[in-house]
Amino acid sequence: MTVIRNGPKTKKLKVKAVSDLLSIIYGPIPWKPRYNASEELVYTILSQHTSDINSERAFHNLLTVFGDLDHIADASVDDIEVAIRRGGLSKTKAPRIKSILNEIREELGSFDLSFLAEMPLKDAKAWLINLKGVGPKTAAIILCFSFGMPAMPVDTHIYRVSQRLSLVGKKISAEKAHDILESLVEPKEVFQFHMYLIKHGRDTCKAQRPKCHQCSLTELCPSFKRYQ
Repeated sequence: MTVIRNGPKTKKLKVKAVSDLLSIIYGPIPWKPRYNASEELVYTILSQHTSDINSERAFHNLLTVFGDLDHIADASVDDIEVAIRRGGLSKTKAPRIKSILNEIREELGSFDLSFLAEMPLKDAKAWLINLKGVGPKTAAIILCFSFGMPAMPVDTHIYRVSQRLSLVGKKISAEKAHDILESLVEPKEVFQFHMYLIKHGRDTCKAQRPKCHQCSLTELCPSFKRYQ
């Protein structure tokens, strides 16, 4: 095993070492599409500040009630709110969902965002971020999960783990961390690395009381002694 402590040859080498170690624990995680891009956008809005279970329930209930995105876009905010209530924060999320779906439909005449897959990553991100309420994380989720593009979504788990590993600096914002981490990971490995860091953050490198004594990354982690 390559030991990389406080002076790694490059952060890319460190990322590769982290990925190799976590692959032993989690195995290969192949990419497969989850939802189409516009559905992914709605699901991402629903997933904010709530559990995966509740956001899944709210999303599937929304589609069950209205059938498709056109009917959701045409529905009243009150009716959308009722359909997604089980997901939490429905009063905030319902108007966001209606507004953004209508913005897309007005721009394109449909909800087909497949053209984004043909664009350079930077341009595809810019198109999505131009939508009201879409930031770097949401754009990266759509491009990564719907199209398999090498966009690196940075959630709280990834942000925390990457800072503890010194892959991004303590003063780097979560928004800036997207581009930094993307530059460090081989494009074909971005999705898998994203999933590895989420799993590691949930299972081991927790926000409170990280399980450093169970961690396979201690030799790579400058934060290890801090939590002993």
